[in-house]
Amino acid sequence: MTARILVVDDEPQIRRFLRISLAANGYEVIEAETASQGIAAALEAAPDLVILDLGLPDMDGQEVITTLRRTMDQPIIVLSVRAQELDKIEALDRGANDYVVKPFGVGELMARIRASLRPRQAEDVAEVVESGSVRIDLGRRVVTCAGEEARLSRREWDILAALARHPDHVLTHRALLKEVWGPAHVEDTAYLRVYIGQLRQKLEDDPAKPKLIVTDPGVGYRLKVE
Repeated sequence: MTARILVVDDEPQIRRFLRISLAANGYEVIEAETASQGIAAALEAAPDLVILDLGLPDMDGQEVITTLRRTMDQPIIVLSVRAQELDKIEALDRGANDYVVKPFGVGELMARIRASLRPRQAEDVAEVVESGSVRIDLGRRVVTCAGEEARLSRREWDILAALARHPDHVLTHRALLKEVWGPAHVEDTAYLRVYIGQLRQKLEDDPAKPKLIVTDPGVGYRLKVE
């Protein structure tokens, strides 16, 4: 089944480029040039994924994310010239699944789209996430590395499970801290760094060059699935 993608961007040349690139990769494309048009199209067309610019003429894209999240749970990828960490963190905390900075490579964007769509296609049946030699069984709460069970503490498991439930998506520091430690600890990033380091020691081939749990600098962490 062809995935339907809604592109919300006020720049005609960006929309044209995305329309051609997405169609060449087998996607159906819907376009909107304002926030109001994008919100209406999301409600009417029920897209499988939304590509959203933040600099829209009638509403800031951050507010659009909040509005969309009230009525839909389909993936949202922000595509913006804003490269500041605070903008990325705000977008992800509001409910965006990924954030790509303009100018961008079409290959990278297509990979992010595939990663954002993949979990939705399997979310009802897949309780096992695999990457390289690491196998995470969310149902049984068991992690194996190269066939051997990895002994994780409760906190380590909670962090890893949170990442595994959103494979290939960056989770902000605040989101992870809130889920694992609770709302009172959303600023305690030192806790998180310690446990991420411990997980890497137990699961990575080279903890100094992690390939499983990767860092999005200043923003959060991502479980990379091959």
